[in-house]
Amino acid sequence: MHPRTISIIVALLAMVAPFTIDTYLPSFPSIEAEFQISRAMLTQSLGSYLVGFAIATLFWGPLSDSVGRKRVIIAGMILYALASLGCALADNYTHFLLFRIAQGVAASGGMVIGRAMIRDQFGPQQAQRAMAQVMMLFAIAPAIAPIIGGVLHDLFGWRSVFYFLTAYGVLIFMLVQGFIVETLPEAQRQSLHPLYVATTYGQIVQHGRFILLTLTIATAFGGFFLYIVGAPTVVFDLLHLGDHGIPIMFVPLVIGIIAGSYLASRVANIWSQQRTISLALATLSAATLLNLAQAWLASATPLLTIAPVAIYAFGIALMMPVMTVMSLDCFPHHRGAASAVQGCVQMTINAGIASLVVPLLSATLLYFVLGQTACLLIALLLWYTITRHAPANSEIVVTTQIATKKWL
Repeated sequence: MHPRTISIIVALLAMVAPFTIDTYLPSFPSIEAEFQISRAMLTQSLGSYLVGFAIATLFWGPLSDSVGRKRVIIAGMILYALASLGCALADNYTHFLLFRIAQGVAASGGMVIGRAMIRDQFGPQQAQRAMAQVMMLFAIAPAIAPIIGGVLHDLFGWRSVFYFLTAYGVLIFMLVQGFIVETLPEAQRQSLHPLYVATTYGQIVQHGRFILLTLTIATAFGGFFLYIVGAPTVVFDLLHLGDHGIPIMFVPLVIGIIAGSYLASRVANIWSQQRTISLALATLSAATLLNLAQAWLASATPLLTIAPVAIYAFGIALMMPVMTVMSLDCFPHHRGAASAVQGCVQMTINAGIASLVVPLLSATLLYFVLGQTACLLIALLLWYTITRHAPANSEIVVTTQIATKKWL
């Protein structure tokens, strides 16, 4: 299988999440009107999707370690297409919310397994480069998703957005079926016995370095994600940009992600992991300070509000590929399960941001900036702890290998 083929398909799998989150944002006012609900209630459909996503990752990861990556992706995409169709046909908000949860359950498999597939295929530096390329392609989704959603909404109404997501799920199913070769050899597959899976997860969550890396990624990304999930509030209520203002916000953010991913790809074989992460954290810090200054001193304008967030997006895109490889390398024999825990932690934090934090920040732009600052400070503290107290060779893999024989 050509490396570019797997990168493109893994990127398309990763794009399922931003498409599912961002494509229906321009339809918020229409969905609220049809179901007679408030903005806060509809925002819960984002949080519910993320909760379903987070919980399901713990199922998809071990399943892919046991039966292989390809079969699990195919099953997930079939479920995703059916859930998206359910959203399109929902006749009340309760049904809509249930199908949104089902979308999250289905979509999580592709993201979790895609990362594991890349690490199956490539060594550390090549995997970092491939993940940066995936992120560069993935970054297109937040830019085009609201545009696609806006066009479909204007032409055919909000339900057409979910018919589009149904078709996207079918497309990925066809690509995986036709072009993906199984990346996990039979000899490396693990038991799916519940006690073995519990043993594996128990050791993963006790691995200090892995958990700290995972929390660092999740909290740093949270400082960016709160602007993504809060985009309707920022665009419609605080910046007063109107129905077509979503792309005005998203396009600069995507440019930042693409630029950061491109740099991460270029330096993968040149810079040390420490150097790349140091530059990324410095960029995030500078962006946050700039955001604090503009929010505190200036009146709200699109340029002053969005530019610091775009710089922050650059730093996130530079940091995530290398930190993802570092975390998965803590468990070379259980990458599916490790990726599942990583995805669960990140999506749980994202769900908390969507359901709890963003509604509390919606009064002013300054509150959004303070939320971003808090996320970054936590990430910096976690990274300091990693560099001082969590050595790179602190792996626990022996006991899970022994457990394989016990539970087969």
